[in-house]
This record gives sequence, structure tokens and C-alpha cells, in this order.
Amino acid sequence: MPYMQVEDCSVFYEDIGIGQPILFLHSGYSRGIIAFGGQIQPFFHSYRLLLPDFRGHGRTRSGRREWDTPQICEDMVGFLSALGIEKVHLIGYSLGGGVALHLAAKYPHMVHSITTIGCGGIADPIGADDYEPEALIRNNEKGFIELIKTLHADAHGGDWQQHVRQSALDWRRYPCLSEKDWTKLTMPMLLIGGENDIYASYEKLRDMQMRCPQAEILIVPGGGHHPHMPMDQIKEINTRILEFLQKVD
Repeated sequence: MPYMQVEDCSVFYEDIGIGQPILFLHSGYSRGIIAFGGQIQPFFHSYRLLLPDFRGHGRTRSGRREWDTPQICEDMVGFLSALGIEKVHLIGYSLGGGVALHLAAKYPHMVHSITTIGCGGIADPIGADDYEPEALIRNNEKGFIELIKTLHADAHGGDWQQHVRQSALDWRRYPCLSEKDWTKLTMPMLLIGGENDIYASYEKLRDMQMRCPQAEILIVPGGGHHPHMPMDQIKEINTRILEFLQKVD
């Protein structure tokens, strides 16, 4: 199982397939291979899939427990540089969508295209309070707490409360792009949201498209926050993303 040292962070990652590289950027509370398990088989014959675990998540290790979207962005740039990769497609889900936007705005020369899933392009704190450790304990969310303990044991070193506290803080603050940042996003973009996802509603995706007129929007009928996952509408999403990538290439 490969690790890549990036500054103070030992980044765990999966590297699967051949072809143009795609950097998959996972959601909060998740890992790379879990957030994008449904994309591996359809994509790896044509693309090189890079699925890292972010700082503070999964099997990635760091002496510092603090992280946020801009820090993860810098980690991912260092990760790509360490692999000798100059340019990638970005596919980001939720938190990962925000990371993709920040990375592309700061390092546009490194990005062929951006696909976001479940990301509305702005910070939206709705629901974050429910994921503070005190709220999780008060609401008897034992199953979720155990998942956080086991999925991220390497990253948080046993301090699950710090992990969720950090996640809730980032949830409230990011993504947070300036008007100048948005002008840097001139590469092809595909913005995907579920019909029932308040965080990536049509109105929010349309606002992103107004700033980036080249962006395409896909609203998935009946879809929620993760329409690309196996229990949702995965076949339609995978087909549309592959068509988009092939058009870009």
C-alpha cells in the first residue's frame, strides 16, 4: 500500500489504471477509495486513477491534526509534484469539490478539467452543528462515532472528537473563493448535483455557471448528495463523466 511523503504529511493513496491521470478528491468523513468505489471499474481501463486520503482522514498520517480546504489543496499539489504529474483532471465530491475549486483557482496550469459532485461552490454551514462531537454524543450517534474511530484511526490517532470538530469547522468556512479566483477557472467544468441535494441545488450550480460560462450542469432526477455512489444513480453519472472527459481529451 503506497504512501507519499508531502512536507509533514504521509499521504496514503491508491494508484490504479493507465492513461491520463484523474485526481479523485473525496468528501469529508470519508476516504478516497470509499467515496469513489463506484468509479474504479468503469474508469481504470482508460484513465490513471489517483485516490489519496486527505490530511486528517483515512490512512494518511501527520503529526499535525489541524487541516482545512486550503491546506488539503497544497497537500494535493505536493502529492502530484512528488509523483511527477504536471496536469490532471479533477473529480471532487462535496469537500473534495471545494478542494478542486481551490486547487484549480490557484494552480490553473495543473488542471485539464474539473468535475464537482455535491458541491455548491460556497460555504454552507447548514447541518454542521449536528456533527460537533457534543451533538453526536447527545444524539446517541454511536454508529457514526464508531465509523469515524475506525475509518480514520491512522489520521486522528484515536482523537475522533478532534477529527469531527475540524470537519465541522471546515464545513462552515469552505469553499470560499474570491471573485478573482473564479476568473481563473476557465478550464472545462462539469457540475453535478442531485435534485434533492440542498448543498448542490440547481440555483447554486447556476450561480457557479454564471461565473464560469463554460461549465456544464447535470441535475440528477431524484438524486441526493451522492448520486455517483452504487446505491444511487451511478450508471448515468459514470456515463456522463466519461463522455465529458473524452470530449475534453
